[in-house]
Amino acid sequence: MSGLPSLRAVLLMVIAVLTVTAVAGGVALMLDDGTMWTSSETSARVPARERAPRAAAGLDRLAPATRPVKEPVEEQAREFGKGGPGVTSTPPRVLAIAPGEVPRRTRLRLGALKHVQKVAVVDAGAVRMSGAGLNLLAVDPAAFRSWTPQPVADEPGVWSALSRGELVADANATRRLGLMLGAVYQVDGGPRLRLAASAPLGLTGVDGLVGAEVGRSLGFAPGVAVLLHGKPGTISEAAVRRVLGKGAQVVALDAAARSVPRQGQQQPQQQPQQQVNVGRPGSYLELYKASATRCPGLSWTVLAAIGQVESGHGRNNGPSSAGALGPMQFMPATWKHYGVDGDGDGKADIWSPYDAVPAAAGYLCANGAGKGGEKLRKAIWFYNHSWDYVNKVMGIAEAYARAYA
Repeated sequence: MSGLPSLRAVLLMVIAVLTVTAVAGGVALMLDDGTMWTSSETSARVPARERAPRAAAGLDRLAPATRPVKEPVEEQAREFGKGGPGVTSTPPRVLAIAPGEVPRRTRLRLGALKHVQKVAVVDAGAVRMSGAGLNLLAVDPAAFRSWTPQPVADEPGVWSALSRGELVADANATRRLGLMLGAVYQVDGGPRLRLAASAPLGLTGVDGLVGAEVGRSLGFAPGVAVLLHGKPGTISEAAVRRVLGKGAQVVALDAAARSVPRQGQQQPQQQPQQQVNVGRPGSYLELYKASATRCPGLSWTVLAAIGQVESGHGRNNGPSSAGALGPMQFMPATWKHYGVDGDGDGKADIWSPYDAVPAAAGYLCANGAGKGGEKLRKAIWFYNHSWDYVNKVMGIAEAYARAYA
């Protein structure tokens, strides 16, 4: 080693500015660390020795300073590897909930139905968690793995989480309920469950999965949920209902394959597969994206822009001259009303980004940010009563959108 810097390192130091855009009458600089300053605020906020761009981690590598709930450490937990050729997804085409436990002879009758290639029966139940109702299946991770979409089956973190007694939520339920990965939630009358992963399960009416042992501790009904696999659009719902008897609920999970388009009508397009997310947000980028789901219609880039303007993503948490605190610079009185426990550690901490960022999303949403347009601008104005501030945030948000497109 000569001790001289590499060519790549020299280039990174020279080409520090990636994006230049007009913001609030000034010029906004996006540095290679994902940080933005406007020309009007650079000299005021940054000491002279720090005004030059510095190479650092981008938003996707900038870890929040306050760690949330610790990862569970269970030496006996079974760890699952990548799916690979050994795990072939055979997703269910029909899901049914029987009025009682499905006996073996009924399972055999279901397996003998026309076009049915595979049958599984698992436990199921409904719980209330932090005031919200969830329908869950309790499964054996190894046996159930092939019943999920291939990207889910291939993700070892999902199945290791279930084996540790943690919760895997459907991606739609995570978004609808504003759940935060890595947070620990209290089940009404039951245990505390850590939300370890969010995945597109493809099971209509099912909000998530837990391990079979957790299901037993929650008193789930044994053997009432039935999944059937076969060629898409071929398994008869009526036949399944006849076998299971009166009171059974039967849902076709392959509705698109069952619909016959009229003449001249296009076949319905398949929805893009959602991403499988495992573990808590490990970067500010993930945290902003996860928190924005608490406000449908709100772009994560707006949260990121506010986080940059207010504290430089936690680099300057205050208190400000006005008394604002934390990475999103909440006034204590506002925090009392809008503060949330985003990471499930039992307290709403104004200094923790895992609490402050989702709280900011909630505050913006309460003021109409999810409606976009002028409603969004007005919501940002409520955050800081200055139209210059609004213009600055919107300009930085646009720059983030371009940089992370």
